[in-house]
Amino acid sequence: MLKRTIYNEDHELFRDSVQKMYAKELVPKLETWEKEGIVDRDFWLACGANGLLLPDIPEEYGGGGQDFRFNAVILEETALAGTTGPAFGVHNDIVAHYINNYACESVKQQWLPKMASGEAIGAICMSEPSTGSDLKALKTKATPTDGGYLLNGSKTFITNGINADVGVVAARIGSDEGARAISLFVVDAKTEGFVKGRKLDKVGNRSSDTAELFFEDVFVPEENMIGGQGNGFALMMKELPQERLSIAISSQAAAQHAYDITVEYVEQRKAFGKPIKDFQNTRFVLANLKSQLQVGWAHIDACLDALIKKELLPEQAASAKLWHSEFRCRVVDDCLQLFGGYGYIEEYEIARLWRDARIMRIYGGTSEIMKDLISRSI
Repeated sequence: MLKRTIYNEDHELFRDSVQKMYAKELVPKLETWEKEGIVDRDFWLACGANGLLLPDIPEEYGGGGQDFRFNAVILEETALAGTTGPAFGVHNDIVAHYINNYACESVKQQWLPKMASGEAIGAICMSEPSTGSDLKALKTKATPTDGGYLLNGSKTFITNGINADVGVVAARIGSDEGARAISLFVVDAKTEGFVKGRKLDKVGNRSSDTAELFFEDVFVPEENMIGGQGNGFALMMKELPQERLSIAISSQAAAQHAYDITVEYVEQRKAFGKPIKDFQNTRFVLANLKSQLQVGWAHIDACLDALIKKELLPEQAASAKLWHSEFRCRVVDDCLQLFGGYGYIEEYEIARLWRDARIMRIYGGTSEIMKDLISRSI
């Protein structure tokens, strides 16, 4: 792979510390998380103690005060460790940014330090059972009342839904069905009427808890509205490029990990008296993947550089999310094929990577939605 120049020495030192921490705290626990369908809270606290939470949030709120490249290192190393279970892309890159960028000072002080320490885990609550990708059509209501709002409605496919202590919730004020009626609220999960439903039994990403959430007259103080009334949809559109780049980064690193373990496997596995790696088909498949991975990393770095400079356009982020999530699926499928029948056995890591890859073409906006967004810029 070509030398990557997007990171400096500080980022690489941080990468080393993340790798060491994961070797101790993540890798030994991963199988347990997969079986239980949730990452234990002790791991979140360990991540907080080791600087893995909110690295680019200002130090005054408990964050690291660094740039988003530190977030990217965490995304890469998590995927390179063989999982996306700890949903840092949601906690660090989405929820914390909504609160830091748009919440009032008291809400920032209430939640960001706890999120940085791992004491509080964040969730983004947008998707609903009847709307899917159509955020403009969400039904959850926020009814004005003395001192705030009452939330009523439901959400589904909520990452960190069971573990969540705080959620950024999208809800509609008034009877207007348009996007301008949507507002965002920071909601304490301990509030009366905030009900966590069942933990969803997913095909892949099993160590990441995903749940249904219900709001039954949940009182939200007026100051917990973020970004102003009616600005929710616009804020979601503004924040989506970073969210989609996070998915692209994670997908690229997961593809790299699948390739790496496959190279190791074909060097050891023998058929017809010689290592599988010696067969022309194997060499050609791996050569093709290696070339595409190199191109993929160059694209990730270009997008990351644009994001840091605040130059990443929505259609560019959509393109990154589309290509890298689709690429991840192609890579793990090609790699699994080289494992033969063993690739379909759960005890082999490639089987889990294959299952985990599929959601990335849906999560954060489906591939079809990405194509539609990109086509509008043509």
